[in-house]
Amino acid sequence: MIRILGTTFAGLLGLAFGSFLNVCLSRWPAGESVVAPRSHCRSCEHVLAWWENIPLVSWLFLRGRCRSCRTSISWRYPLVEASVGVLWAIDTWKFTFGIHYLGLSWVALLVLIVGFLGPFTFLWLLVALAALDAENFWLPDRLILPGILGGVFVAALDRYFFEGTINGPVTFANFFLLPFMQNFWRDRFLEILAAAGIILLIRWLYKLIRHREGLGLGDAKLMALLAAWLGLPGALLAFALGAILGAFAGLALLAVPSARTNSQSWATSKLPLGTFLCIGGVVSSLWGQPIIAAYLRWAGF
Repeated sequence: MIRILGTTFAGLLGLAFGSFLNVCLSRWPAGESVVAPRSHCRSCEHVLAWWENIPLVSWLFLRGRCRSCRTSISWRYPLVEASVGVLWAIDTWKFTFGIHYLGLSWVALLVLIVGFLGPFTFLWLLVALAALDAENFWLPDRLILPGILGGVFVAALDRYFFEGTINGPVTFANFFLLPFMQNFWRDRFLEILAAAGIILLIRWLYKLIRHREGLGLGDAKLMALLAAWLGLPGALLAFALGAILGAFAGLALLAVPSARTNSQSWATSKLPLGTFLCIGGVVSSLWGQPIIAAYLRWAGF
């Protein structure tokens, strides 16, 4: 019962944070504040009433149009809200499955906080970056760089709380100085460099062959973000899934001429690789371990 209630609450909370994310996605590219002014129609400046701001419900009730000027409201609004709500609900359902094994202690409380807030933040970031890259071909440092630091910190806490009590008392010094934690800091740093290096290598090879830029530095930073949260295996899985999605999108450009951004040549059409990497990151975050384990069994490792 607690699991069901917790999952429902996480889903509703995700809808609310998805609604706030939509405000950010609309205003960040224009350099506007996300605090003021109040939510309004960007076509006629109509200030939204409270009942026009209910996640998902308001969009459906208004039939996807502004109540004042009848301008269409982008599908991005309900899609982002639903994505954050569903992903937070799935993550909560998975995490609460083993929550009864934690016991009662302040360490258990910290594990709970990290276990919930860490993945929630990561999934929220991935939805934000996916939408920004899809709409604006923009992966802002203001999200990625703090996200990398946060990912390393959350991963370190996860490692420490599950192994630190075995290797010594839970102290601030041990968080950095225990041998297994020193190994973690070194390994995660190298994994981040390796993940970013994959994109930088592809970028360099593409420029060498085609004599123009193919991938942005934002994609390399995004891979670093994925490695910070998921480790190198999880980041590689996200990259593989993103590459497959990108390939399908490229085939769609070939099959559907109207989908091309440049009618002269499909080869010059831009694809938001960051969006595909974020989708791969979501899959890797929620189901990466069983997917990687299944692949290793299939490969005979």
